[in-house]
Amino acid sequence: MIVIKYGGHAMEDTDGLFSKAVQATIDLGQECVIVHGGGPQIDAALKKADINSTFLGGYRVTSVAAFAVVQAVLSADVLRNLVAHLRARGLNATGLTGRDGGLLIARRLRNLVDGTPAELGEVGEIVRVDPTILRTLLAGGYLPVISPIATEGDEVEENSSVGLNVNADLAAGAIAGALSADCLIFLTDVAGIYRNWPDASSLITKISSSELESLKDSFAEGMAPKVLATLNAINSGAKSVRIIDGKDPEAFAFALSGIGGTLVVA
Repeated sequence: MIVIKYGGHAMEDTDGLFSKAVQATIDLGQECVIVHGGGPQIDAALKKADINSTFLGGYRVTSVAAFAVVQAVLSADVLRNLVAHLRARGLNATGLTGRDGGLLIARRLRNLVDGTPAELGEVGEIVRVDPTILRTLLAGGYLPVISPIATEGDEVEENSSVGLNVNADLAAGAIAGALSADCLIFLTDVAGIYRNWPDASSLITKISSSELESLKDSFAEGMAPKVLATLNAINSGAKSVRIIDGKDPEAFAFALSGIGGTLVVA
């Protein structure tokens, strides 16, 4: 089982290398699940709607008006276009959101990764994952593609009428843990985890989750939730996490072979 966080410039996939690598992996008998992002598309839609977009600690501050745009972009435009792209290349992809089948339940996020209190609006942190719908789709031969929107709730109940914006890295981490994935692969815009962020020369090639835990408060911007997602994935059942540069068209194929980026192990 491999869970793939598909984001950043990797999502352009104009040459189809990503699709080919996923198909090759499935042909080898490996189940795959994709969780997509959509930051650039959201930025463009918010700008068009004249809604200010700001970030705190790597999280997008999301007003009620902004959430309506975020949900429409992720769960309609990005998700449907990605599914169409994958199916056009022969993959049996099917799209769903974290709100479908009770997949992702989240409460409102009140603190940044380092514990600093923050008012982020319609932003959630995942408290519960029900992977039943994913297991059903996988058993039916489908490639699930998931939009990172969650239903508001807690460990027991959910308010199905309210959705929350969830960081896609954290959504992928939670899903990878719930599925006990062999590996969670982050396709992002950097080469991996830098020990001295953002110094690219300090790239970590392999690190244990316990050592990464001791360093997590030193990361900033978009790397902070990515590191948290990595730790959450391993702590909840994933066997490993690999962070790679999605801008490199060959990096994903190498990652599937156990090469490149930063490997985090339990």
